[in-house]
Amino acid sequence: MTLQEYDYAQESPSKLAASCLLLALTMKNLGGWTPTLEYYSGYCSQDLHPLVKRLNFLLTYQPHDKLKAVRTKYSHKVFFEVAKVTPMDMLKLEEILKSC
Repeated sequence: MTLQEYDYAQESPSKLAASCLLLALTMKNLGGWTPTLEYYSGYCSQDLHPLVKRLNFLLTYQPHDKLKAVRTKYSHKVFFEVAKVTPMDMLKLEEILKSC
């Protein structure tokens, strides 16, 4: 989804990927940012928090009237219907990120 948003063009691809992973781990209650993830990604959890919040905001307040191809593609069972995952409540996300 960020490929369609100009605001994310200035972010490094590795930081964007790491932030997406942290958001996914948080959304699915699969744990937080481990020392191993920090070592191999080069990012500590606090470096990713602002971008994680922006990504969740993007999921929450996305325009539904245009650019539907990506949403349609990732709503299919082949892609595990990831486009249908409910975004996290912003306050709950903030609390979880503060504890990391």
